[in-house]
Amino acid sequence: MMNIVLAIAALMFAVAFVAAIYRIVRGPAHVDRIVAADVLTAAIVCLLGVWMIVTEDTTLMPVLLALALFAVVGSVSVARFMSQRNDD
Repeated sequence: MMNIVLAIAALMFAVAFVAAIYRIVRGPAHVDRIVAADVLTAAIVCLLGVWMIVTEDTTLMPVLLALALFAVVGSVSVARFMSQRNDD
């Protein structure tokens, strides 16, 4: 039963991964591409989390934490840049 749940979760994250790649390539605005990159990072983190559960190996945990930190810092930086740009 758990294998089925993990397979469905991995499939859903893979679909999110593909949708984010599509939005990065075809996004009409820079903000759409930035949000899609954030979604892509989240999908990668989730896929790696599922992989850690399947393999029962936690050596990827520092990678997950670094990716999550990168995503948060990137999102905050872009938000600050866009707010300063809109104020001008």
